[in-house]
Amino acid sequence: MKIVVCIKQVPDTKGGVKFNPDGTLDRAAMMTIMNPDDKAGLEAALRLKEQYGAEVTVITMGLPKAEDVLREALAMGADKGILVTDRVLGGADTWATSQTLAGAIRNLEYDLIITGRQAIDGDTAQVGPQISEHLDIPVISYAQKIQIEGDSVIVERQYDDRYHVLKAKMPCLITALAELNEPRYMTPGGIFDACKAEITVWGRADLKDVEDSNLGLKGSPTQIAKASDKVRKGAGEKVTLDASESVDYIVGKLKEKHVI
Repeated sequence: MKIVVCIKQVPDTKGGVKFNPDGTLDRAAMMTIMNPDDKAGLEAALRLKEQYGAEVTVITMGLPKAEDVLREALAMGADKGILVTDRVLGGADTWATSQTLAGAIRNLEYDLIITGRQAIDGDTAQVGPQISEHLDIPVISYAQKIQIEGDSVIVERQYDDRYHVLKAKMPCLITALAELNEPRYMTPGGIFDACKAEITVWGRADLKDVEDSNLGLKGSPTQIAKASDKVRKGAGEKVTLDASESVDYIVGKLKEKHVI
């Protein structure tokens, strides 16, 4: 079995976010982590590898520094890492990103593609399903449990307060929830091997069956009207009153704001 896992290097929001003048994220200026849903998808792939002897290839689209997240995946147990990077791919929305990843994946053999449900920097949950559409394969989203049965995959799909059990022939794409599992830690030996491992780097020329008009910022139909970092709140108004005066003060403020 051959499994491709799409992972993304996302901003560590604890350190704040920064934007470029065009409204896109300034990824080069921020601390980064592996997207949590993607890490759960990677862990699922590694468990399938242990069960069925699968080969796990991780792929990411991003800046050259996104190589770090690939090496983290290799240190966890993935077999190969592919970085898709090119200036013409910058500023991509979900449509252009999915076109890029699908174009790269067309170079690979795969039975199963696993992506995270969504990325914490966009929260759209669109890229995984879009990749499946571009590749014309079935998709099962919101996976909370994955099993293999012959040439099919059986997935428990989260749905409100219950779940669906869905079965699909492979090749198939699955989007994973962070709650799917508890990702493993990198091992010392894995870290050592990952540091020495060769990362495959692809650019625009390596993408199959993708038009230039569907790539990068120019190929993104989503336009950002306005973007800003987190607005800091002021200290607010502080008063010192006794109990009865406090009640009158609070009620007065609620009336002033038309809450009551």
